Amino acid sequence: MSMDTNASARNDMYSTPPDMQIDVTKRYTASLATAKGEIVVGLDAAAAPLTVNNFVFLAREGFYDGLTFHRVVPGFVIQGGDPSGNGTGGPGYTVMAEIGLSHEEGAIAMARKGDAVNPRRASSGSQFYITLDRTPHLDGGYTVFGQVIKGQDVVQSIAVGDVIESVTISET
Repeated sequence: MSMDTNASARNDMYSTPPDMQIDVTKRYTASLATAKGEIVVGLDAAAAPLTVNNFVFLAREGFYDGLTFHRVVPGFVIQGGDPSGNGTGGPGYTVMAEIGLSHEEGAIAMARKGDAVNPRRASSGSQFYITLDRTPHLDGGYTVFGQVIKGQDVVQSIAVGDVIESVTISET
């Protein structure tokens, strides 16, 4: 269910986060297809229900299809999910912070604007990052909403500009 191929057209396309559509008692998995392989992430709907709901909604809408990883910091994170492709874009809203899980290697978490302009630490509506190593200094500051369960080697190989071909959600 691919969206408009012009990724920047997705910037600010929504005005509010989606209504709750997931069942927090189910297990959700996201499979991110890239040219370098598949990254499979277990999403933690119990720990971060609003964030998982938002990610599942955007993935099912095709929002992430064709977007790039615009930021890669070796030994730290890969970041993607920005329709602008430069770290400034999003779907048009933020998501309330659900800070609690820790940043282990392979944690997936939402990016956000800094405390000076975002004292409530609201998460970006669509930009996420995956850690390349444990990053405990980020704990308590960002919403971690899942963990890579397969394909951390793919995460480690991602470079700036690599494309998220699609994100497929499964639930059990």
